[in-house]
Amino acid sequence: MSSRELPTFTGPNLTGEQQVSFLPDIERRDLRVARVSAVTPRYRRIVLTGDDLAAGFPFVRFACGDHVTVYFPAPGSDRVVAYRRTPDGGWEVDSTEGEPVRRDYTPRAWDPVARELTLDFVVHDHGVAGVWARDARPGDPVVVMGPRANWLLPENYPRYLAVGDETALPSISRLVEEAPAGAHVTAVVEVADAGEEQPLRPGDGVGLEVLRVHRDTAPVAAGHSGALETALRGVPLPDDTGELFVFAAGEAGAMRGVRRYLRGEVGLPRRQLSVDGYWKAGTADHDHHTGVDEEPDEHEG
Repeated sequence: MSSRELPTFTGPNLTGEQQVSFLPDIERRDLRVARVSAVTPRYRRIVLTGDDLAAGFPFVRFACGDHVTVYFPAPGSDRVVAYRRTPDGGWEVDSTEGEPVRRDYTPRAWDPVARELTLDFVVHDHGVAGVWARDARPGDPVVVMGPRANWLLPENYPRYLAVGDETALPSISRLVEEAPAGAHVTAVVEVADAGEEQPLRPGDGVGLEVLRVHRDTAPVAAGHSGALETALRGVPLPDDTGELFVFAAGEAGAMRGVRRYLRGEVGLPRRQLSVDGYWKAGTADHDHHTGVDEEPDEHEG
């Protein structure tokens, strides 16, 4: 299918289910770090800038699950290996000195005036992206490619449930900020401990209730995928579940339990769910496009 034949949806999305708007092309942007701030001890907010942002960036309201692919220098190198266009319109690795090192991230914010793209990172003492974010300094180079498409959440629900761990906080934060006026959002957020909590700020006219789950100490009931599922099962749901849309993202195994509960026990139809396994315990380079049931699911979960 050529780019001209790919589906394009123009919002607002009042269809009751997630819609996709493919972009005409994948853009490569060679950027550099402008600023780094520590949101929590294990969380960094990194602002990127560069001339390749002069033409803008496809940051779309309520496309909370969008992602770009970020290419990092390999350990021990200061050079970023990524992809470049070929004369025939394809893509090729831009170096013979290594393979691309990449991870997917949800854009947290876009400032068209300052031409700055903001990404949030969970930092680690292991893993290429986490270590890079921990040590990032102004001037450090990265390559950002994408997004390939904007995934627009439906805006015609009175109730939203946002569920996830710290890797989903950019998406959950955007959902809370960008939800339609008059809606009520319940956010169930799992982090390591109280020191990793982040404030969530609802948009104008949006009600918000936050349930915080501390992974290190929260109970896990027998048969549950983790503390997040146990906490979620304690959240009161509306009597009319047709009023509810759920966005959930985080560790793939935990998301499998979340989806099983919402689909199998609550009985939510697929159109009212967006569930994504952003990462997988024990897997360094998990492909979240495979879905939480280990099969392609077009982000539907």
